[in-house]
Amino acid sequence: MSKNKLAMESMPLEALRDVAAYFQALSEPTRLMILNQLRGGEANVSELAEACACSVANVSRHLTLLSKHGLVERDSRGANAYYRIADPSVNALCDLVCGNIARHLERGEARRSAFQRQA
Repeated sequence: MSKNKLAMESMPLEALRDVAAYFQALSEPTRLMILNQLRGGEANVSELAEACACSVANVSRHLTLLSKHGLVERDSRGANAYYRIADPSVNALCDLVCGNIARHLERGEARRSAFQRQA
């Protein structure tokens, strides 16, 4: 295993806390909307606020947290700051979770349907 690819089962508690904080950064719907917007390319805070129907201050606060955890990068150009996805694997992670949730919901719907047919 390479230095950059650690298995979770071999991580000490402090490292697991960092992993939990990373997932916590992804646990807020507005931050997920921001990341979805950034899939299409970089954007400034005003553009993200408009796309997410949030205030500039709110989006800025979320971007600060996403940046702290290495999910987005900031590039200053004149009076504007532009943000982009720092690591494309975050998109793959979100897609993996969304697929898992969709499969879970489908299984639940299939179980509900089985009970409804018998009633």
